[in-house]
Parts: sequence; structure tokens; C-alpha cells
Amino acid sequence: MDEKFIPKVGMIFKTLEEARKFYKYYSKLASFSTKIRNTTRDGDKIKNQLITNPSAGLNCPARIYVHIMKDVGLWKIFKVVLNHSHPCCPGQAEMLKQHRELSMFVRRTIETHEKAEIRTSKTYQSFVVAAGNHCELGFIEKDVRNYITREVQNISKEDDAEEFGNYLIRMKEKNQNFFFELHLEGDHCIKHAFWADARSMAAFEYFEDVVSFDTTYNTNRYNLVLGYFVGVNYHGQSTLLGCALMKNEDIQ
Repeated sequence: MDEKFIPKVGMIFKTLEEARKFYKYYSKLASFSTKIRNTTRDGDKIKNQLITNPSAGLNCPARIYVHIMKDVGLWKIFKVVLNHSHPCCPGQAEMLKQHRELSMFVRRTIETHEKAEIRTSKTYQSFVVAAGNHCELGFIEKDVRNYITREVQNISKEDDAEEFGNYLIRMKEKNQNFFFELHLEGDHCIKHAFWADARSMAAFEYFEDVVSFDTTYNTNRYNLVLGYFVGVNYHGQSTLLGCALMKNEDIQ
């Protein structure tokens, strides 16, 4: 390993993030992973930052200590411990969770395959074939699945929620007797919604005595439940009074 990548007392960094990236890169070369821990003094006042190896249960001493030099606003390493209490993973650093990452090309490819409804396992295998083997990838199939769940599907939910909201607004513009309520979560996905057209609103005034709420329909893609408000007319026939979408946990 090149000496310039090995932490040493006295090294200076412009920011804590710069120090973290330096130590993270060193940990990748040395085949272990890291995390940041704060050391405090006098309540919440930060005395220094400890960047340490997180190996659970091993009490590994490997770490560097950095603190800020207030007069110049720079971060300085004032203590270095390079020894580990456990064997590292030479040649397998890329497989450690902290060092696994998806390049922009890989992300765009995943998104394209998802739109084409290509199975995740096939998408991952295409990366393996292109790289030559699993070890050359720098990520595992679980990372691909997590990206789809966290980013791709969430974006789709946001877009669909926006389009659904626009649809409700258009229906209201066509007929002022159309009624709706739409509530979104912090990530702009649907939390719950209710809507009823003019005919259903009029029917409710006559058939509100007996109303049932059927939530047997589950929209698995969005983890939402579709519910129907149903009344009974004078002929004993079911009459739709309104519809609702809601998160599973909202049902009581």
C-alpha cells in the first residue's frame, strides 16, 4: 500500500467529511469497514470525532481520532491505531457492505430493466456476465433489489400519486359535485384518498341508513387497500357511494 494512503498523526483535512473519506478509502485498501462516532464533553459540545472500525463484539482497537483546530477551522489527526483484533478480508473489501456501491451506469441500467419488467435476478446476472465474475462487480444482488425498492419503485409511486391527484382535479373541474380528498405522505406517496362522483354523492343522501365498507381488495404494488362504500337502495340492490385508497396500517 502506498504510504500516502496510510493515516498518520498530524494529517490535516479541510472538513470532517474529507477525513472520513480518507479513512474509508484506507479501510477499503486494508479490507475492513468503518464508521464515525462522536466523543462529547460538557453536554453536547463536541470535543473530537472518532472514526472507528465497527466490528461488533470484537472490540477492535483500529481507529483514528480527529479534532477540529478552532483557530483555523481545519481537522487534524491526533491519534492513530492501525492494529486490528481480528483478521481483515484481503481481496474481498468490495464485498463489505460499506464499500459496495452502484455506479451511475448500473443504476440507469437497473431502471431501464425495471421498466421493461425484466426480473431482478436476470438483471444481476447480466452484470455478472459483463464483469466476468461476481467479485469484479463491487456489489451483490441484494444491492440491486434494495435500489429497486428504495429508488425505482418509490419514484414510480410518486409519479403515479401525482397523476392520480391530477385525475381527481380534472374530474372536479368537469363536475363540481364530484368530491375527493387526497392525503400524501412526506415522500409524496399516497397515504389515503377518498372520492365519489356526482351520482354517488346524490345516492348517499337517500341511502345513508345502511352503509358497508368493503376492503377486500389489496393493491399489492403500492401496499394500498382499495375500499368501497356501499349502500342499499329501495329495491334492495347495492349502490356504490364512494371509493377509498389507504395504507394497510390506516385500516381500523
